[in-house]
Amino acid sequence: MKKRKLGTSDLFVSEIGLGCMSLGTDLPKAQTVIEAALEEGINYFDTADLYDFGENEKIVGNALRTVREQVVIATKAGNRWTNSKDSWTWDPSKAYIKEAVKQSLKRLNTDYIDLYQLHGGTIDDNIEETIEAFEELKTEGFIKYYGISSIRPNVIREYAQKSNIVSVMMQLSMLDRRPEEEALPLLHDNNISVVTRGTVAKGMLSDRMLEKASSKGYLDYSYEELAEVLPLLKEKLASSRSLAEVAIQYNLAHPAVASVVAGASTAEQIKENARAANSDSLTPEEIDLIKSITKANRYDQHR
Repeated sequence: MKKRKLGTSDLFVSEIGLGCMSLGTDLPKAQTVIEAALEEGINYFDTADLYDFGENEKIVGNALRTVREQVVIATKAGNRWTNSKDSWTWDPSKAYIKEAVKQSLKRLNTDYIDLYQLHGGTIDDNIEETIEAFEELKTEGFIKYYGISSIRPNVIREYAQKSNIVSVMMQLSMLDRRPEEEALPLLHDNNISVVTRGTVAKGMLSDRMLEKASSKGYLDYSYEELAEVLPLLKEKLASSRSLAEVAIQYNLAHPAVASVVAGASTAEQIKENARAANSDSLTPEEIDLIKSITKANRYDQHR
């Protein structure tokens, strides 16, 4: 599988990454999925301390321990579970991040984290303090690089200007083109890579299409609009390959994108994602056609 450089770092990540949240808590099953990913050339594994109360990090660390130097492990921090563990609170403080990383390192059973990401963020945060925490963790050797996971244009802009982030994880798909107007060009100009999630739009950009659609619609699409757009995308672009392949190739076509993080709970899903990444790139004409069929979505507000 092809690999792309992550921002200004020396990390090269596979064009498809494994979103580990979907692995579940069954260790043997998760091990099978991760081994399938490794066999397909996937080297980028994305988890978070929030997933399954930290159990996900333990599973990922255990499954990758024998290939640690050959993979890129990304995890996230900033959300802390309440004592009752029925909700979480937002805490991007330096003190919390520097404590959270120690717990993640312990669960992952590793000496360092390749990519440590802020798991959210608001414009009201003390961004300078958060950046200081990540910079200290780099100096101390606990992390190699850091990034953020955010869809907020104002937050992305602040970190792009003030920090040394190498990546931003954000939602992007043919049905969610909100980052295209501002975030993607800004990050590309600053040599900051994008790692995408939500690429198949909750399954709607797969061959199941409307089966996965809500009667309430999706973003600024009504259900009726989805009933028109999804079959049209299938008809015009996915006659010889799956709609999911088109969706993944659409994201990979943007020069800012380094990797498409996709979840998988079976080895077969891993193989399908790998086939999609290895399929033919979209032509400029196909990309233009997609944009003519779908909406140039806008964020409700720049927060």
